[in-house]
Amino acid sequence: MNSNPLPVRPLVCFLILAALVASGAQAQDNGGIDYETARRERRLPAKQASGPIALDGKLDEPSWAGAPIAKDFVQNDPREGEPATYDTEVKLLYDDRAIYIGVFARDPEPGGIIVNELRKDFNTSTADGFQVVIDTFHDERNGYQFAINPSGAKWDSQMSNEGRDNNSNWDGIWDVGTRIAEDGWYAEIEIPFKTLKFGPEQMQTWGINFQRRLRRKNENSYWSPLRRIHQLSRVSMAGTYEGLQGLKPGANVRVKPYALANLNKVAGTSLDKDYNGGFDVKYGVTSGLTWDFTVNTDFSQVEADEQQVNLTRFSLFFPEKRDFFLENSGVFQFGAGADRGAGGGGGGGGGGGRQNQSQDMVFFFSRQIGLSAAGDSIPLLAGTRLTGRVGGWSLGALNIQQREKDLTPSTNFTALRVRRDILANSDIGVMMLNKDPQGADHNRAFGADANFRFFRDLNLNFAAAKSESPVARVPGSGDDWYSKTSFSYRNNFWETRGAYQTIGSRFNDEMGFVPRLGVDNAEVYLGAHIRSKRFPSWLRETFPHIQIENFVKRNGGGLESRYMDWHWPISFQNSTFIEAGINPNVEVIDQRFAINSRRGIFVEPGRYEFNENFILANTNSAAPFSMNLRYGNGEFYDGYRRNYLFGGTFRLNQHLNLSLSDSINDIDLPSGSFATHLITGRVNYYFSTKVFVNALVQYNTDTNQWSSNVRLDIIHRPLSDIYLVYNERHDSRSGAMLSRAVIAKVTYLLAF
Repeated sequence: MNSNPLPVRPLVCFLILAALVASGAQAQDNGGIDYETARRERRLPAKQASGPIALDGKLDEPSWAGAPIAKDFVQNDPREGEPATYDTEVKLLYDDRAIYIGVFARDPEPGGIIVNELRKDFNTSTADGFQVVIDTFHDERNGYQFAINPSGAKWDSQMSNEGRDNNSNWDGIWDVGTRIAEDGWYAEIEIPFKTLKFGPEQMQTWGINFQRRLRRKNENSYWSPLRRIHQLSRVSMAGTYEGLQGLKPGANVRVKPYALANLNKVAGTSLDKDYNGGFDVKYGVTSGLTWDFTVNTDFSQVEADEQQVNLTRFSLFFPEKRDFFLENSGVFQFGAGADRGAGGGGGGGGGGGRQNQSQDMVFFFSRQIGLSAAGDSIPLLAGTRLTGRVGGWSLGALNIQQREKDLTPSTNFTALRVRRDILANSDIGVMMLNKDPQGADHNRAFGADANFRFFRDLNLNFAAAKSESPVARVPGSGDDWYSKTSFSYRNNFWETRGAYQTIGSRFNDEMGFVPRLGVDNAEVYLGAHIRSKRFPSWLRETFPHIQIENFVKRNGGGLESRYMDWHWPISFQNSTFIEAGINPNVEVIDQRFAINSRRGIFVEPGRYEFNENFILANTNSAAPFSMNLRYGNGEFYDGYRRNYLFGGTFRLNQHLNLSLSDSINDIDLPSGSFATHLITGRVNYYFSTKVFVNALVQYNTDTNQWSSNVRLDIIHRPLSDIYLVYNERHDSRSGAMLSRAVIAKVTYLLAF
């Protein structure tokens, strides 16, 4: 029997409480919409333009007069199923090189239109905007998303598996012109066919849907209606765009060379001057498959990582930011665990609802290529990648050669991925990873996964993997297998998910991220989305939820960790968010570990049970000034912890945004007391939609360092940039400079 059973009584109490609250909740009225019927009826015939389209936001070309119109948008939030407050009209045209989208977003109060920034890949949730999703293969799974705001800022994304992976770092070639008038705002969007991948058929049928965001009412509306629980990425509910003829994917070859000058000074060394160059090549093998090549790959223009303070015994997770690895990354996603953080307050560290947000195992984690454990760059010699779709198959093949640096040998990395679509919206697949360091033993991992969707809202996911490493590389006993089974279900009221995973103590995936070994992990999550009928003018939703995670050592080793959440967030109509809760924790420590190695403070072996109480508030993010606040306190191992977060963002106008935050931990333990501050400041200035300056300044008392990262980006032609980057690190105690770098980089895209 399990000597550490999951607590059942609290879960029963939660169900009773949710049922009592639900008895007074607003009925889940969708306006009487039959969503499947509405989807089938949303159809647009393709019509060719009779002349050129000027992207000036005027829609005055003769071709627009006869273009088919998509209108009668329907809300999915806040009043699901009701007509949009102000309707949107969308017209579609195409010619032999591009598709054109004309937008008229009605608004009788144009002075109330909210635009907060002009940068590329702007925050789409904090301003008025328009989005389109295009399912070019009409497989009801994958697609491209393009978004604009009324001032012409652009955002784009590659989406796979209906949003299970949404890669907003993908960049396509497209353009837009906008105009704000007395009756609303207008836009003309041009998306060249060379930006998209699609099937070889002479007569094309695509899935398509449109979204309008009216930010001052915090309202989302869609052409093909969606339930409140869904987003635009739900392409199985998109409308149909039919009759496209004779499409050509355009240029099959793109070459993007770069030139780089790098001046780097590290304390105690002489100035290092580096002048370099390289290039990327993109070749369209078919209309659905792309072959990429990269030589002397460089990522010096990528924004620095946001620092974190680690108060656990496990490795921290930092997201991938490098464009080459982000493009088509959805193909290499393995498994599909349940979505973390539902409910809005579940962030890790000190800034969200949870104190100890555990990180899932990631089978293929591209940051293991070209980056050290400390995040320092390791140069890449060259690489190639083949990705795309052929029929119902998704294919991915990646091979990268990493150069030698310091103690890191020259290493070759390979990732192979095949996935097959089955049933209405499910898939099965296999994946193989290989790491081959020069002069050392190899590391391999093999996996298979299956992801099923039933009854629209029930997801079942299965994954299993095995690693292969010589005994000399991974000593000890135990198995080298990983497995995970998970489910998730969501409707307008209930949200639940669960998972069970096992990780062997000799599972060695050196191309992945594996924070724990030798554990079995069970997770259950349950929440109720409650909409009040008493205060609809200001209260949008409350979402009481509970989450329990249990980590048990394999082979009867007993409990390792248990985390529980008892959270009750409240969302207001303007997006202000308040959450309060309790986080009970159990940690069983077998070996002493340093919680603050610089100060020599340790946690001794033993069993620790401690709770954190917290409250947080995030004010309206679309307002000129918004704040993020959090306070938590409670036991911490065998001591006490208080943590605070103070953050504010000031948007003077669409050109200038400023933000500053301080995350504080004040900890008392028997082995010592300490306090940490992590101060993060940002200054963003947008001269136009093609010229930006971004500055990130960070101060970490845990490492006693100040760091700054300043980047100027000039988009001198589509997907061609001039970067000027300045990086600096200082010792906060002595003020001494630790390192300084100035980088100038130019890229230029050539299409053939």
